[in-house]
Amino acid sequence: MEETSTMDVQDLLNSSRFSPFQWLIFAMCFLIVLMDGFDTAAIGFIAPSLVTEWHLSKAALAPVLSAALFGLAAGALISGPVADAWGRRMVLVIAVLLFGGAALASAFANNLGELTALRFVTGVGLGAAMPNACTVMSEFCPERRRATIVNLMFCGFPLGAAFGGFLAAWMIPLFGWRGVLIFGGAVPLVLAVALLAFMPESIRFLVSKGVSAERIRSILVRINSNAASATSFTMAEAAKSDQKGGVATVLSKKHIFGSVMLWVCYFMGLVIFYGLVNWMPLLFRDAGLNPHQAAMISALFPLGGVGTVLCGMLMDRFDADRVVATCFALGAISVYAVGHALGGQTAMLMLAVLVAGLLVNTSLASMPSLAAAFYPTSGRGTGVAWMLGVGRFGGIAGSFLVAELSRHQFTLAGIFTVVAIAGLIASGALVAKRAISGRLGANDDTSNEGKYLAH
Repeated sequence: MEETSTMDVQDLLNSSRFSPFQWLIFAMCFLIVLMDGFDTAAIGFIAPSLVTEWHLSKAALAPVLSAALFGLAAGALISGPVADAWGRRMVLVIAVLLFGGAALASAFANNLGELTALRFVTGVGLGAAMPNACTVMSEFCPERRRATIVNLMFCGFPLGAAFGGFLAAWMIPLFGWRGVLIFGGAVPLVLAVALLAFMPESIRFLVSKGVSAERIRSILVRINSNAASATSFTMAEAAKSDQKGGVATVLSKKHIFGSVMLWVCYFMGLVIFYGLVNWMPLLFRDAGLNPHQAAMISALFPLGGVGTVLCGMLMDRFDADRVVATCFALGAISVYAVGHALGGQTAMLMLAVLVAGLLVNTSLASMPSLAAAFYPTSGRGTGVAWMLGVGRFGGIAGSFLVAELSRHQFTLAGIFTVVAIAGLIASGALVAKRAISGRLGANDDTSNEGKYLAH
């Protein structure tokens, strides 16, 4: 009689060193997020050239600037359930091909209508790529380092956006604005080929779907050679959740309150981010700074993502909900301080903007790993994607909020005070999620109520 050996895949990941194969997965996911940041920000960098070449007013640019945000929301909301049903790898490859192809096609747009439509399609691809990159990475991580590694991966987004600014400054004088979009499209298309060749399917997804042990073993032996001796693979997770699809899991009685709180939190976080990123230079200029000072000080805000890795380490060591809730609360205080710092020295304003950016960006970048830990494998793709998708509407709302406050003659201090309230709401949502979801037993995906088993 043949002896059988059953192995828990998460136990194997937890007991193994982070292998070169996992670093390869990390590198591919990092590049996806990097190009996501580049292509999301690209339209802002080429906007002045569009105004000049196509003789547009600034108001005429509003549709093309917001088209990608609507696409991001649509892509995230659609891709999550598809990834939970058919796999993360397939969705990732299609998403990267989509946003790469649409970005490349955007370089050849002849008018604003064409560019707006292509930016929406680009946004759909971007919206599908980011949450699934997060999901794949989280499902290949040891639990003790999951938040740190996923947060480190998400540093690619602000780096991509910053890189886009430097590249655009160099490329536009030499090749025009179309060169920026050609680069932003060509690189993802090459990356998609690499994903097809080297990106494996999520190991936890394969076990949850009961695929053959041979296929699972062929991936796991590249992480730990001990997997070669296993004849079946298991994964401890809640049985009730496992029997549902992604949407049903996210909206289940066990997870619905936590899901809504994650949506509220990310929505409010993006109210702050986009409200300030889009309007801070103009607000500072109207408050008396010269245009150069206003632009330079405002640029400190999105640079604040450097604290993301430290926050991930704290999330891995302490209660993750409380860590991120604290970051949002401190972020709210710092945003409030920015609005009251302009009357003092410029150095104090710069420090306030930098600290506010550090805390707000760190909080937002930590949200995907927080969501990934909240849902079981059956609903993780949908849960992460829907949080990001719903949150995108917060970005749209943030821009309109600051515009309305300005129209009603709010002072600079008043505008920043109102925006800061969004940070307190985000913090409170995570505190409530921890309190209520903890009682429902939906804090993480490590419940031992049932097991997946793949032979």
